[in-house]
Amino acid sequence: MSASDPPVSVPQAGEPGTVALTIGQGTAQASYRPDLKAKAPKLRASGLCVTYIDREGQRTEAVKDVSFEIDDRPGVGEIVCFLGPSGCGKSTILKAVAGLMPPTKGTVHVDGELVTGVGRDRGMVFQTYTSFGWLSVRENVEYGLKLRGVPAKERTERANKYLKSVGLMDFASRYPKDLSGGMKQRVALARTLINQPRLVLMDEPFGALDPQTRWGMQGLLLDVARTEDNTTIFITHDVSEAVFVADTVYVLSARPARILHRVNVPAFANREISLKSSAEFRAVERQLLDLLYAPS
Repeated sequence: MSASDPPVSVPQAGEPGTVALTIGQGTAQASYRPDLKAKAPKLRASGLCVTYIDREGQRTEAVKDVSFEIDDRPGVGEIVCFLGPSGCGKSTILKAVAGLMPPTKGTVHVDGELVTGVGRDRGMVFQTYTSFGWLSVRENVEYGLKLRGVPAKERTERANKYLKSVGLMDFASRYPKDLSGGMKQRVALARTLINQPRLVLMDEPFGALDPQTRWGMQGLLLDVARTEDNTTIFITHDVSEAVFVADTVYVLSARPARILHRVNVPAFANREISLKSSAEFRAVERQLLDLLYAPS
């Protein structure tokens, strides 16, 4: 490199052991091809396209021809990550699966049933804190059951189970204003799980947390996923986070989002925080980074 060459853009440091993604626009060659003619899986998206139209009539294509399949794997508690740069359309895909945003084109099916709106078979955990400030932690967790007319005694018993699972039993009578960011996300997770959804949809839920709290929440997610036997769809732009929590990673392009690759993450012997500094973990990180930064 000579003095006259332009400076090389160095990725911004993110969580220790990872980098922020700065993928440019392009038409990278995709390697993933779903079998859309196979038996109906737990989740199937076919030719999903989403275009936003603002007040001035300007069109923004957020998702372009996205198709994927996630099989039902009983007893696994699978976590599937969608990994891509900020603003690429990851959250839009998740909202389409949740039924919060109708696709411009294409379809989403859960257990063979067409998604036409929100449903109890899908539970969503957002990045922003969504607890009701005037309700206690327990009341927040019970809220969905109360709307469904579940008797008070049963609501309390089930709420206690999930408060214990996320480590908040001692804070059951407190209010959201008394909780840290990580605790608020634990409330959101318990409130989602208590309704026993088939799919847990998580939209960068730990993005606003400090690194130490974030690592703790990643570990909690792994524990809960294995005991609850849900399938979790987890959105992130953090390579380290994807490798640590995921069984499968879908690598997305820059906007409009397209699925480029599907990567099966090795079954690590343990998922302790120390794993992140191991050679095995770094090798998987490197593989994902190579895919993300492949020439377009």
